[in-house]
Amino acid sequence: MSDLTDTTTPAATRTAARMTDGTKVYGSGDTEVRALDGVGVGFEAGRFTAIMGPSGSGKSTLMHCVAGLDNLTSGTVHLGEVELGGLSDRELTLLRREQVGFVFQSFNLVPTLTASENLTLPLDLAGRKPDDEWMDGLVTSLGIADRLGHRPDELSGGQQQRVAIARALVSRPAIVFADEPTGNLDSRTGGEVMDFLRQAVDDLGQTIVIVTHDAGSAARAHRVLFLADGRIVEEMRNPTADAILDRVKDIGS
Repeated sequence: MSDLTDTTTPAATRTAARMTDGTKVYGSGDTEVRALDGVGVGFEAGRFTAIMGPSGSGKSTLMHCVAGLDNLTSGTVHLGEVELGGLSDRELTLLRREQVGFVFQSFNLVPTLTASENLTLPLDLAGRKPDDEWMDGLVTSLGIADRLGHRPDELSGGQQQRVAIARALVSRPAIVFADEPTGNLDSRTGGEVMDFLRQAVDDLGQTIVIVTHDAGSAARAHRVLFLADGRIVEEMRNPTADAILDRVKDIGS
């Protein structure tokens, strides 16, 4: 496969996305919920970050706001050097389409399209052609090269998620966000999916951020952010599953 790494600047010194003093409030008065409370965080390019925390801790809200899927009540989000709050809806849509990849728990494949057509859909919408060498490398690495002519209902859950991952990576985005990517998979298939995501970081220079409840999945990351009550309460570098489980117990996940 081609190398995604920008050779002009070491990946470790660049930030693919960052949030500064991010606050997200839902409702008002007695019904007010502060989903994010003054969060400041950066996501290094070419690194794998996992976000964990109890239900209602703000982890999905954090990911959605950094990805441009939701707006902050106050604070700023940058993708690269672009501040999202200053973009129109159309500009934000184009930025997400060109710079961001998404992987969801529910796969979100179009049932009437083949795997190949689902894979290239973001590029088709943007009027772009896939890089054949890059695409061939992706589908071969993911083990779906012989399934591209099948529709989603003819694929297993693991195969559907592999198609979704290839779709997220085919445009060579600056950053990929994955929300519980193994939530609908058995443990073996989920482990294989997480191994590929880590491979995409190590071998391709991809930047990946996942939200997960699973310690085994989070242990594939370079670092884990733990959230509680809308705040980042700890950051763990070079995590292990056992260390993650111990910390999760402490914060009540």
